[in-house]
Amino acid sequence: MKRAVILFFLLVLIAGCSNNADNHSKNIQSTTLSVSAAVSLTDALDELKTQYEKDHDIALKFNLGGSGTLAQQIQQGAPADIFISANEDWMDTLEQNGDIDAETRHDIASNRIVMIARKNSNLKLRSIQDLDPSKVDQIAIGNPESVPVGKYTKQTLENMHLWKKLSQDQLVQAKDVRQVLSYVETGNTEIGFVYESDAKISDKVKVLAVADTNAHDPIVYPAAVTSASKHKEATKEFLSFLQSDQAQRTLQKYGFKQTAND
Repeated sequence: MKRAVILFFLLVLIAGCSNNADNHSKNIQSTTLSVSAAVSLTDALDELKTQYEKDHDIALKFNLGGSGTLAQQIQQGAPADIFISANEDWMDTLEQNGDIDAETRHDIASNRIVMIARKNSNLKLRSIQDLDPSKVDQIAIGNPESVPVGKYTKQTLENMHLWKKLSQDQLVQAKDVRQVLSYVETGNTEIGFVYESDAKISDKVKVLAVADTNAHDPIVYPAAVTSASKHKEATKEFLSFLQSDQAQRTLQKYGFKQTAND
């Protein structure tokens, strides 16, 4: 009789533990943060995702693209808990419209613009100033109206008095920086302008020259919790993680630079 009673309580205990485990699993699965981030962060975010999910009961879901496209999606009500832009302008736009929590806004990284060509290219340029539009067929750039890397590129070329010398037929405008990289990797264009971090992750291109940081606006990556986030506290924790030493080391590993916050 005693054995039967003991066995009964053991079965109840096991069942209870199983239910707790199931409930814990459900809680983990139900807490998913939607991260809308500039596509240039793709590789760094993939590693950061692994690091973060390992130590937190949180799942990260990425929506990667051009900063302008992502900002417009958020304005139109697309679900996003955090927005990470490749420039300040689009974050400013969302802040002015009340689409982000301004108090959570922080710069998490910075970058540089570089001019690239395929690995086997015979082009030899010591600086962007050496670029001769009459000797180059096509150049890939991000769309200056919606893609931050395109805006920085245009500013740089204008500063070098090269922009007006380029014809519209020479400029191949891409939807984001990774498309620019792809155009150069595949040989569809001779030259492209990307972030230094994008050039670093490709073994198919080489850097011809680095843009002078004074030739364009500062390249920073601001991040902020969106006003519509349903997981504000959890998102704030993830934002704090992005500013941590561990996350900053990972970002630097992929070619990003550290930036100071107020």
